[in-house]
Amino acid sequence: MGPHPAVAAIRLAVRRVLHDIATGQAAEHGSTAHGSGGHGAVAVAHRTGGPSTAQRHRGPAPATAPLVLVACSGGADSMALASALAFEAPRLGLRAGGITVDHGLQPGSALRADEVALRLRELGLAPVESVAVTVGREGGPEAAARDARYAALDAAAERHGAAAVLLGHTRDDQAETVLLGLARGSGIRSLSGMAAVSGADGRYRRPFLQLDRQTARKACLVQSLPVWDDPHNTDPAYTRSRLRHEGLPALEKALGKGVVEALARTAQLSRDDADALDAWAGQAESSVRDAEGVLECAKLYALPPAVRRRVLRRAAIEAGAPAGSLFARHIEEMDRLITGWRGQGAINLPGKVVAQRQGGRLVIRQG
Repeated sequence: MGPHPAVAAIRLAVRRVLHDIATGQAAEHGSTAHGSGGHGAVAVAHRTGGPSTAQRHRGPAPATAPLVLVACSGGADSMALASALAFEAPRLGLRAGGITVDHGLQPGSALRADEVALRLRELGLAPVESVAVTVGREGGPEAAARDARYAALDAAAERHGAAAVLLGHTRDDQAETVLLGLARGSGIRSLSGMAAVSGADGRYRRPFLQLDRQTARKACLVQSLPVWDDPHNTDPAYTRSRLRHEGLPALEKALGKGVVEALARTAQLSRDDADALDAWAGQAESSVRDAEGVLECAKLYALPPAVRRRVLRRAAIEAGAPAGSLFARHIEEMDRLITGWRGQGAINLPGKVVAQRQGGRLVIRQG
């Protein structure tokens, strides 16, 4: 008798991602399922084929095998992900480890992080780390905690030489992200939600974006995995918590079931469109600069607005504006220097960057 359907679903999702990681590592290091080299052989089975040698082997992967880490808070989503990683990684010749981040925002958080680390070790993951961070205030509590968490995960991945870090975001999380983007009046890139692959060199992978939160919770229940429910997730002081417990249920009551699935589908469609527009902007950028590399207003004006704004955003980031602090209103103000020129002054952007129209050129530089 096979595993419970919820367990089977999370394992399949993780297996697909690990297959891609293993294949990429094998190609990068010039190894194959029948040879060795680089950091050692990685045996990989095609999704439509039978199990490889590594998949039949249930022992630990060799110390030279690529390492995949799971970011685990102790909640149902990340515990389900950790258990699936521990099960699937050895079958693909990969090592599996875990990282839990202590944000220090609640009493007893350090002890709780240590408990999560212990659970990860009990699953057979190694190495396992509990990392404490200091959360700042910039951008609000949720954004500041996220920034601190990703900085810690990046550092851990570098420290351990990890090939990838798995994140437990589900389809429900994706739907919430899309709605938050809509509420902020954000552009199509924000509406595209979270990418299945993101970060430097595709470091972050999200296997559960097509699975709902209940599937992960059920998988923990049938495997008797203890989970911790973060009280912040039900605290109405946090925007995402209000959306989760009030906004989405109200939408489903008004519009019927299927809202979460529809929003997740919107995210994927938006991502495809945003990727195409980004590629167009990348190709157009060189054609709107003069011989000195300065943007020419007339040529910018001739571009479709969606492409022009992407060129302006890229130019601002290149000049030193932090991407995470560069919002739609900044881009709109720069765009008016092109489309609504009435002699207005310079635009101050994050990172002490200034955008100013000088004659027929748009100069973006450190102020």
